Amino acid sequence: MTDSTVERAGAGVEPAPALRRAVRGYLDHLTVERGLSTNTLASYRRDLDRYLSTLAAAGVTDLAAVGPAEIEAHLARLRAGDADHPPLAVSSAARAASAVRGLHRFALREGTAGADPSRDVRPPTPPRRLPRALPVDAVVRLLETAGPVAATGEDAPRALRDRALLEFLYGTGARISEAVGAVVDDLDLDAGTVLLHGKGGKTRLVPVGGYAAEALRAWLVRGRPALLAAGRGTPTVFVNARGGPLTRQGAWTVLRAAAGRAGLPVDGPDAVSPHTLRHSYATHLLDGGADVRVVQELLGHASVTTTQVYTLVTVERLREVYATAHPRARG
Repeated sequence: MTDSTVERAGAGVEPAPALRRAVRGYLDHLTVERGLSTNTLASYRRDLDRYLSTLAAAGVTDLAAVGPAEIEAHLARLRAGDADHPPLAVSSAARAASAVRGLHRFALREGTAGADPSRDVRPPTPPRRLPRALPVDAVVRLLETAGPVAATGEDAPRALRDRALLEFLYGTGARISEAVGAVVDDLDLDAGTVLLHGKGGKTRLVPVGGYAAEALRAWLVRGRPALLAAGRGTPTVFVNARGGPLTRQGAWTVLRAAAGRAGLPVDGPDAVSPHTLRHSYATHLLDGGADVRVVQELLGHASVTTTQVYTLVTVERLREVYATAHPRARG
């Protein structure tokens, strides 16, 4: 890379040669040793160009002279924007902060600076994305498009499996790995329970609702034996067309096909996923009055803090209802 890699700073102030050399060395390191993509390198280059502009305007000529105050001022400038740049979103500012922190860590490691002033600077935190839950009627539509519990004919085994799988995911709040890993002996449909094997080898006993139990019985009696005849047999509840265990990818395919038939998004940030059904399970329980600690146990969360994100979803829904229904909501 050449000196032209680092653009001239704004307001006619050029970054000092030592600063330009430091950035050039860091970008070379990212290219040769880290093998970053061209697009990522371009983003880092732009971010560091702006950082040098801030340092040049502050009269800083060497990375060794940079303190936390200069870095904090730079991040604040990114968020506020200026005459030449609009304010950066939190996610973009966080990426720029990562580039700056990487530069200072590299300088410390290479011995061109005696300390890393970015270590104690807290980068911008992107807002937490709330889990997306489907409305109850959308869940019902999704489940019904998977196939009827009374399916018959040549395609009946797979239709029964698909319906049972989706009913299982929504009816128990299971993770996709827990669903495809469940074995027949884990089910006690007479008692209406299933033993789920969660993260870290932990197990939990959760209820199976009536709809899920009905779909599972239909699958186990009329669908699963037909598919097992094509293979060597497996103890897992859900099997593929060859009689082997259904994989996570296979379960995704089942859900994606059902979502498409139900008119639900299958691409983009709002695409329906197996975790969407888990989110919907938790949110609908809380909407129905379930205690958050009960939902914690049902989901297998180690901490109630993890579960409490679903209460935020419920509050957002309450706000929406209030805003549309209350005559004085608009003030």
